Amino acid sequence: MCGIWALFGLEATTLSRCEHSFTAIHHRGPDAWRIEFDAKIKNVCVGFHRLSIVDCLYGMQPMKLHKYPLVTLLCNGELYNCKRLAKQYGFEYETKCDVECISQLYGKSGIEFACQNLDGVFAFCLIDAEKKRAYIARDPFGVRPLFRVVTEAGVLGICSEAKGLITLRNELGSQKFVVKQFPPGHVAEYSINSNGTVTLVSEKPFYRIGKEPLFKPFVPFEDLHPSNISANIQTLLTAAVEKRLMADRRIGCLLSGGLDSSLIAALLVKLTKKANLPYKIQSFAIGMGESPDLIAARQVAKHIGTEHHEITFDEKDVYRVLDKVLYHLETADITTVRASVGMYLIAEYIQAKTDTTVLFSGEGADELAQGYIYFRDAPNAEDAHSESHRLLSDIFMYDGLRADRTTSAHSLELRVPFLDQQFTHYFLSLPKESRQPQEGIEKHLLRSAFDGTDLLPNNILWRHKEAFSDGVTSVKKSLFQIIQEYIEPKLPNEALDNAEKLYPHCTPKTKESLYYRQKFEEYYKGQASHLMPYFWMPKWISVSDPSARFIKHYAATED
Repeated sequence: MCGIWALFGLEATTLSRCEHSFTAIHHRGPDAWRIEFDAKIKNVCVGFHRLSIVDCLYGMQPMKLHKYPLVTLLCNGELYNCKRLAKQYGFEYETKCDVECISQLYGKSGIEFACQNLDGVFAFCLIDAEKKRAYIARDPFGVRPLFRVVTEAGVLGICSEAKGLITLRNELGSQKFVVKQFPPGHVAEYSINSNGTVTLVSEKPFYRIGKEPLFKPFVPFEDLHPSNISANIQTLLTAAVEKRLMADRRIGCLLSGGLDSSLIAALLVKLTKKANLPYKIQSFAIGMGESPDLIAARQVAKHIGTEHHEITFDEKDVYRVLDKVLYHLETADITTVRASVGMYLIAEYIQAKTDTTVLFSGEGADELAQGYIYFRDAPNAEDAHSESHRLLSDIFMYDGLRADRTTSAHSLELRVPFLDQQFTHYFLSLPKESRQPQEGIEKHLLRSAFDGTDLLPNNILWRHKEAFSDGVTSVKKSLFQIIQEYIEPKLPNEALDNAEKLYPHCTPKTKESLYYRQKFEEYYKGQASHLMPYFWMPKWISVSDPSARFIKHYAATED
């Protein structure tokens, strides 16, 4: 996890005033930083904040290779097939940094070829000074963030977070200042003009969710069993965890005690023992008192054998970090904010109290395996599949955003095996009916694949879905109720009267939502329609609040 930043088309006198923009993402890479002008192209400046994970000695960026001295690379990513690519194409790497393969692939056959051959997560900017071209690209699920702003005059800014661009409003002097997320699974090509400004040449997808990966897969598809679905799910999820083990820093895992994080934690421990890692895996759980998540996570940690850490928090901790969460998230979406508070607190603890830097987590399983409780109300298998696909396509604006921002705020790198390209392709290719909830149990196919393996205690394997923001508190009082009680006296009752006029897009309907929006506008004024397209809400049911505890089936989860 790192931070990338680049500006095209601003004169040096203006660029000198943009330091605050670059330093806004320092938290993404506190180990080292570099900012430089391209000597071959006028008015192009690139910057990098580094969190050293792989090749701690020689992995600094911007990266230029002796073989391609006119190609500059900025990349925030982890590419798990870098060694396999070297064997496949005969590359002779100049560094031990995994992202070097991007420049090597580009030099061999161009940018689209490069993107299609990457097995991993990435957001990058590649500048070819000879061709006067700039390319930006992002991994298929948007696990690694990337934002851009383009002015009417052709000035282009890119950054790992919106906060690194939002402060450029005055310097860019644009009448239509719009910061947007760069779409996942896409690559854009810009021609660079003589004054450094850019002109868009093309922007197109290089991969669509659910399709077969174009790179040589970690597990050859011919090695999968033609009829044993459970064995294939086990094999591919295990491989998704295994390929993500590459790191020169300590690895740990988030552990809520739910199915998703527990499966990943169990596989992680199993694989690291096999790899003879010189330390014990640390697991981290958070909750208030004896919350459901703390109790379940404790059982899992004992079963799999981790060095387990329990982080307890109270209402004052929620109040203390709420505004910080809203700043780092870059959204006012209600569900995302609620779920981020606990994750922010756990990341805060990990940074302050441990030497773990790389974290494994279970994000993506609910979207992929139909884990949200409302999937029980899907009219049919086709609608359920479409909703699953939509959630995966938009995860970068909701759960994916939460996972990245809360951890990166504390200089931690998160890895999410459930969003592995090969695993998601295989899972989505299975019969639609088999992926639906069965017998009132969500993620039934995923659970049944590991049934009888003793990877997890049986009650954990079949534990009902619990929303993270609910599981960290008691069933009697949810986190959102704690937040609402805190906000209630801060806003007068008539505060909502003008909400629709002030905020016609995603209009706040409650004081809680209004508070989030006011803070968002304080930090990211005028960008709501670009950074939060809609409020995340359950489908097929009639509820006014996104909390799972308002869904009729939720009673079954109050164990």
